[in-house]
Amino acid sequence: MNRETDVTLVLTTAPDRETAEGLARAAVEERLAACGTVLPGAVSIYRWEGKIASENEVVLLLKTTRQRAGDLIRALKARHPYKVPEFLAVPVSDGWPPYLEWVAGECSGATTP
Repeated sequence: MNRETDVTLVLTTAPDRETAEGLARAAVEERLAACGTVLPGAVSIYRWEGKIASENEVVLLLKTTRQRAGDLIRALKARHPYKVPEFLAVPVSDGWPPYLEWVAGECSGATTP
């Protein structure tokens, strides 16, 4: 492998599985993401408004393209229940070519297997 890709991984957290699944479904339906993976069971520890907080959360990993990442984050923000949601866009430096092509095709609206 070892090739530059156009795929980007967008990570966010949600307060519960239902919210994370709703965000993922909307992103896939709108072709802003090819896939959303919901990972329940996370615990986030952070400082908020001067106090240390600990919350159960659900991690959501969304696979998209560099070109669609900004649109995806804007759409997530519009639906997200948090005041300051976590949105991280991480470039994918390598991967299995058929999967990378599938992600690109899904986000472009092209027909893929």
